[in-house]
Amino acid sequence: MVSIIMGSDSDLPIMQKAADVLTELEVPFELSIVSAHRTPDRMFQFARTAHERGIRVIVAGAGGAAHLPGMVAAISPLPVIGVPVKSSNSLDGWDSILSILQMPEGVPVATVALNAGRNAGILAAQILATCNSNLFERVRAFKKSLETAVLEKSAKIERQ
Repeated sequence: MVSIIMGSDSDLPIMQKAADVLTELEVPFELSIVSAHRTPDRMFQFARTAHERGIRVIVAGAGGAAHLPGMVAAISPLPVIGVPVKSSNSLDGWDSILSILQMPEGVPVATVALNAGRNAGILAAQILATCNSNLFERVRAFKKSLETAVLEKSAKIERQ
């Protein structure tokens, strides 16, 4: 249901966080490298056909110039969530953030924070949960677990 793509294997530690939370929420996904710059034909083919393979949301991570999320969004009718990745040649991540965030009108990319692969996975699950009641309940329980964790930490600090 979700395709997690990245421009390079160096992005995998960040994008794995999206995969991990989707696994936790029992959302099927695929994971692949699709470079906008080094494999443009592969990117075009991916973006044109993802919906035909049952994909409903695309999570695309990229560093540096970070064209992958925007180019996929320009081609695919599916929602695209962009994950800016601070790469080795990055300008503190700002190049990636602005490349993904500053999309022209008509080509939206939902953009999460720098290196926020986990949030991208959560957002993908929330999008899918709008028409899947079982997933909706899993997302609701996940959100409740976040609240519970904070309250437990607060109680621990207050006892000290």
